[in-house]
Amino acid sequence: MFTQADDKLIQDHFDDLLKCCEAICKTPEDWKLVTDSFNFANEAHRGVRRKSGVPYILHPIAVAKIVVVEIGLGVKSVAAALLHDVVEDTDYTVEDLETRFGKKVATMVDGLTKMKKAGELAGQSSSQAANFKKMLLTLSDDVRVIIIKLADRLHNMRTLGAMPVDKQMKISSETIYLFAPLAHRLGLYNIKTELENLSLKYSFPNDYKQIVDKLSQTEASRKMFIEKFNAPIIEKLKESGIEFTIKGRVKSIYSIWKKMQRKMVTIDEIYDLFAIRIVFKPIAFVPEKTQCWNIYSLITDIYKPKPDRIRDWVNIPKANGYEALHCTVMGPDGVWAEVQIRSERMDEIAEKGFAAHWKYKERDKNIENREGELDKWIKEVQNALNSPTEDAVEFLDEFKLNLYTSEVVVFTPKGESVTLPKGAVVLDFAYEIHSNLGNKAIGAKVNHKIESLYTPVNNGDQVEIITSATAHPVLESLDHVVTARAKQKIKSFLKKERENNLSNGMRIFDEEMKKRGVTPSARVFHKLLPAYNSSSKDEFYVKLGAGIISLDNVDKILRENAATKLIKYWSLQVSNTLKLFGNSTKGQQETASGDKIKIAPCCMPIPGDEVIGFRDNDGDVIVHKKSCDEAIKLAARHGDRIVPIKWSSEKILSYLSVIEVRGIDRMGILRDISSVITGEMDINIRKLYIESHDGIFEGSITVYVKDKKDLGNVMNKVLAIKGIESVKRLETEDHHGASGVTASASGSQNVTIA
Repeated sequence: MFTQADDKLIQDHFDDLLKCCEAICKTPEDWKLVTDSFNFANEAHRGVRRKSGVPYILHPIAVAKIVVVEIGLGVKSVAAALLHDVVEDTDYTVEDLETRFGKKVATMVDGLTKMKKAGELAGQSSSQAANFKKMLLTLSDDVRVIIIKLADRLHNMRTLGAMPVDKQMKISSETIYLFAPLAHRLGLYNIKTELENLSLKYSFPNDYKQIVDKLSQTEASRKMFIEKFNAPIIEKLKESGIEFTIKGRVKSIYSIWKKMQRKMVTIDEIYDLFAIRIVFKPIAFVPEKTQCWNIYSLITDIYKPKPDRIRDWVNIPKANGYEALHCTVMGPDGVWAEVQIRSERMDEIAEKGFAAHWKYKERDKNIENREGELDKWIKEVQNALNSPTEDAVEFLDEFKLNLYTSEVVVFTPKGESVTLPKGAVVLDFAYEIHSNLGNKAIGAKVNHKIESLYTPVNNGDQVEIITSATAHPVLESLDHVVTARAKQKIKSFLKKERENNLSNGMRIFDEEMKKRGVTPSARVFHKLLPAYNSSSKDEFYVKLGAGIISLDNVDKILRENAATKLIKYWSLQVSNTLKLFGNSTKGQQETASGDKIKIAPCCMPIPGDEVIGFRDNDGDVIVHKKSCDEAIKLAARHGDRIVPIKWSSEKILSYLSVIEVRGIDRMGILRDISSVITGEMDINIRKLYIESHDGIFEGSITVYVKDKKDLGNVMNKVLAIKGIESVKRLETEDHHGASGVTASASGSQNVTIA
């Protein structure tokens, strides 16, 4: 039961929301909708508390406040936010809400409601993926549903501290994998940034705290530099009669962390920690982009620009509608600084994204429609939902490809622009124009030069696709294209082709067997499958239907003794010297509780690394580094399979790890490396690969170490060798053709399932 203090707390929060709604509630009906929605939700959630102990209704109120204050949506969205958990958590139905609040609000709540029986949608093991797919089904009908869902996720992340650690990892991974990129795609920069920062806070609390502390320590010196940098710009802009605001913005904690991980550097080695933002009040009857370039001219009269760091998003906005002019200039004391130039309209769109688009579109019908790319993207998502891909997990991965953050603009022969993700190839461009163009493509002219379909496209390229009536998609193309649209179209074609080949193969086989009077049976296929290098009947039929194999020698095969034919199976075997909690068998180890544990080959964690476990379909626990991309993807898709896991320190052994070295080639460098590792440190080298060219050498060293600290000592010692310029840890040995998750036989590996 709630106390008087609880009721007062609820009323105070709702009164605060009502104040925030003053800008959007224009009529008595608007106020009534907000008040009635609150009263209904408050009664429905009566007596229910969150994990933190506060009344549950405070969550819908907080989501509604984010919707109106931080995003700028209207009255119906506030009502939907207040009611968003009613259908899921109480006995009320969508029909009840439609009767009380109208069809639009009820439809939004239905889209926001989590699916209780997610498996009914696609029969998949990942309820998270199915939930996400269901939510996106409402995307083309009403984008507000997704925006409110982002507000819901943001408040859940803000209050994640009350959840258990494994739940924190699941929700954080799901957020960084899908919701933050989705916020970016809808132009909600502030929400995207906060979601990323909070995900980092709960996934890597120590790293997060170190960056926060460092930023706090350097705040005073950073403020002094910004004031010194801004002073001449402010004077120049005032002289020119421009109304503006100017401020310094520190890079987000997550973006700093990502750069540290990507470049293997400390925060002290990152110099572009902040950017200067100028927001100007536009002059009537002068194009905003003209005013942006005028301000750019004034700034570069003071500071010299870096020519290759100009980003013109005023002439060609980003796909999410973002408009601004970015430039990097050499500031005082030889420090590079980024300057962002925006109008007030551009700034609001950058901060509030899709909602601000509609605000400006409704205010001025003459404003150029910038939603084109976003509308196009929404249609692509809808097409993906209706594609032959029934697997919710596969859909989730394909949808993730649509949430790209870096883009290139490519032109058709007629000069029309096409926006693609960075890293896209010519074939992606072809499918972006038309699916039939992609299916029939055999090559292209890129800037009037013949190139292959797998040639990457760059900003400003002009591409003309060359087609052939006999061409068709091939399986190999899936390894090269990057857009979800291209992958979906190729898979769709191949699936249809496979079905045709399967049907055709079955027909051919039945006809041939009838001619010979042979009845197809398990014994017959036991002879045929290994002879035709097929692992299943379907594969055999597909190959036969496609003409890859023929039945010319089938009589001979059927006469042979099947016992002499063996189907070969390939398996990955981990050295039996790797042990976890006792004896090992072919790389599988059992804990005291009977769980089998395997080290993930994708990231090869060693003691000292932060790790997380996932239970696979066989019931085994696979151990990943927490920062591993595959681990983040698994947590986003299968959060219910997370197993809390940690290293213990009862026994000592050595673990396989790989470091990459690079430096100046000289006589004796290889000898010095071997001497330091094996001689001074008494560490066993399993493999050493070095390649020299143009006076530079680079390669990898596979060593056995006790833990992360031991590996760090090896790296520091090697880095101290004359001529060595860089040493970094690799996640796998695949770079040089080896594989391995083995350890030496000096003891037992210890992982504890919490």
